[in-house]
Amino acid sequence: MESLSEKAQVLQKKIQDAISHAHTLEELEQVRLAYLTRQSELALLMAQLKTMTPEQKKEFGPRFNALRAQAEELYESKKKQLQQTQYQAHERKKEFFDVTAYQPRLRHGSLHPYTHVIEQIENVFISMGYCVVDGPELDDEYTNFEALNVPAHHPARDMQDTLWLELPKKLMRTQTSTLQIRSMQQQKPPLAILACGRAYRYEATDATHDYVFMQTEGLLVDKNISMANLLATTKTFLAAIFDTKRIELRIRPSYFPFVEPGVEIDMQCIFCSNGCSVCKQSRWIEIVGAGLVHPNVLKACNVDPSVYTGFAFGFGLTRLTMLRYGINDIRLLHSPDLDFLKQF
Repeated sequence: MESLSEKAQVLQKKIQDAISHAHTLEELEQVRLAYLTRQSELALLMAQLKTMTPEQKKEFGPRFNALRAQAEELYESKKKQLQQTQYQAHERKKEFFDVTAYQPRLRHGSLHPYTHVIEQIENVFISMGYCVVDGPELDDEYTNFEALNVPAHHPARDMQDTLWLELPKKLMRTQTSTLQIRSMQQQKPPLAILACGRAYRYEATDATHDYVFMQTEGLLVDKNISMANLLATTKTFLAAIFDTKRIELRIRPSYFPFVEPGVEIDMQCIFCSNGCSVCKQSRWIEIVGAGLVHPNVLKACNVDPSVYTGFAFGFGLTRLTMLRYGINDIRLLHSPDLDFLKQF
């Protein structure tokens, strides 16, 4: 039985060396498979107890059990040590994480179609000397209605389904024209401003309507401003947005309480020559509502209408975006559908 005792000593030394030389959890797992499973060398050694006499079992049984207990204790101790080392390395890696490092197979985002169109519009008007302005979407009744020549009980208020708040005289702006008022209150003429932003109306949502939509407003106030300036500005803008010099405009009289006279500006359809679904077979697309700033609006902003005149225009940025990219459902513009968004 001396050889069996020597085998136990040799095996004990092999297990100790193997565990001490394991530098990763993966390497330690290989040690466990080799020495601590039912098919390992240690298990085969202990299996020999079945063929021993009672005296031999009494001698070697405790030695083999002690060998196994020692091996398992060394294994567990080494495992905890390697886990702690791995955790510390992971924490150090996070501490010096490089957010600019390239990661393959990541999804790349793109600009929303609204962003593309807004950048184009701003570039056009900035090149003409306009200043881009912004303002609150939650506004007050005076700025949204009264300063724009829409006093209480004015019939024009019935044309706009307003989202009123529980706060006294507070509402979600129904138009970006509120920024014209704020700009004239803060800056005296001459001024030229452009505003792009959200507007809100209390109405049902379908393929062509939404209770949240995008609008763009422009305002120019100076001496000797006429309708000719408005038409030239509109034509320059539309030609740049649709990337064509073939822009034909049609002017129709219309009513807006904050301008006088007011006009609707239609653009001849650039998508067809005989009528299509975009222009509803009419060959004309309604594109801009505009006019010369009403004297009452100038007075509300402490601007003398006998000295200064101006023009204002507004158009649905949502409608323009849908025309620009051939989008047939307004709800897609608020959709998280990646197949739709990645086209832009």
